[in-house]
Amino acid sequence: MSSAQPIELIRVSKVYGTGAAAVTALDSITLSFPSGSFTAVMGPSGSGKSTLLHCAAGLDRPTGGQVLLAGTDLTSLNETALTRLRRERLGFVFQSFNLIAALTAEQNVALPLRLAGRRPKWAEVRVALQQVGLADRTGHLPSQLSGGQQQRVAIARALVTRPQVLFADEPTGALDRTTSGEMLTALRSLVDGAGLTTIMVTHDPLAASYADRVVFLADSRLAGELVDPTIEKVTAQMTRLEGLSC
Repeated sequence: MSSAQPIELIRVSKVYGTGAAAVTALDSITLSFPSGSFTAVMGPSGSGKSTLLHCAAGLDRPTGGQVLLAGTDLTSLNETALTRLRRERLGFVFQSFNLIAALTAEQNVALPLRLAGRRPKWAEVRVALQQVGLADRTGHLPSQLSGGQQQRVAIARALVTRPQVLFADEPTGALDRTTSGEMLTALRSLVDGAGLTTIMVTHDPLAASYADRVVFLADSRLAGELVDPTIEKVTAQMTRLEGLSC
């Protein structure tokens, strides 16, 4: 694992609303994500974990602080430059697969290239599907794939642009335990085999156990981290944090 920090948050805060109605979602968070690492972000409901991911990924602008991608300050970019950076350098996977039903797996994966005005090279599309173990499903429609396979197509779609960082927001939320395991194994192999820096928000201790470390949030602040997590250790920490937030 490299010591480089492709993503750094420096005193990042996010406040929604103003005056008496203001709600602090993130309170001066400083955090870095080493290159080639797999980090899970966890915390009780309302702790700020999805807001952290959205600010780190340039999907939402922080109220204060800086978000650096390989030294580039995302908070200083205008919307056009930020959109281009997200499209070219970041990958996204969400709970809903967002696949287009009328397109094959191969065509779904090629979509980001078409949207960027590029003619897809089918070899690179197939490589992306091969990376997630779906080389034999290129011509299948989403309806012909299991939930786990559909989520892996969504990961391949995120990979086809060769992002520096992959962001995953509750990627196992719509999957059962078996298909979650398939999808998480694919993610883990991308980190280990391709050195893909991955940041995943999850509520699931099983999902978190696939990561190199877990960062915990509570009440919009950092509340510790766990290296080499196990399901048991993650569950114990979450139980403690949820007890404190009651």
